Amino acid sequence: MTRWRLWLCALALALPCTGQASQVWTGWVSWVMDGDTVLLVREGQHEPITLRIDGIDAPESCQPGGAESRDELIRMVLRKSVQVVDLGQDVYGRQIGRLSLNGLDLGAEMVRSGMAWAYRFRTGKGPYALLQRQAQKQKMGVFAVPEAAMSPPVFRKFHGLCHGR
Repeated sequence: MTRWRLWLCALALALPCTGQASQVWTGWVSWVMDGDTVLLVREGQHEPITLRIDGIDAPESCQPGGAESRDELIRMVLRKSVQVVDLGQDVYGRQIGRLSLNGLDLGAEMVRSGMAWAYRFRTGKGPYALLQRQAQKQKMGVFAVPEAAMSPPVFRKFHGLCHGR
């Protein structure tokens, strides 16, 4: 059994690495669509791109807390220069990335303030799960009334997408 494990390890090391390194770039936020999606213009470019913030899921715009979540992100980033760790596209073809402002992780801030859920596609838990539990415990943002807080995937299941999306 030990030889088999050694052989597998050697094989894994011999295979070429196909993963791409994350690209980091700067841009300015031209619009906030909702609490987890922004339009931003990459430095040196003219056309905006839509970026979905990795690791969070904000309330739908027509969902209770949706407007407040969007307003919080507007307050933090609208017309400001931000740094993006570009993580490529998700299974829906959306551009995904980590967004920061002067070193502040904006996804973490949205979850910490109770304006978004921690989320990782297909696993449910994301990098901010602990921050979400703290926001729930402190009854912040959308968790102010715990029995009324409905995660966006559950909301979409019962109510569908909001108009205009």
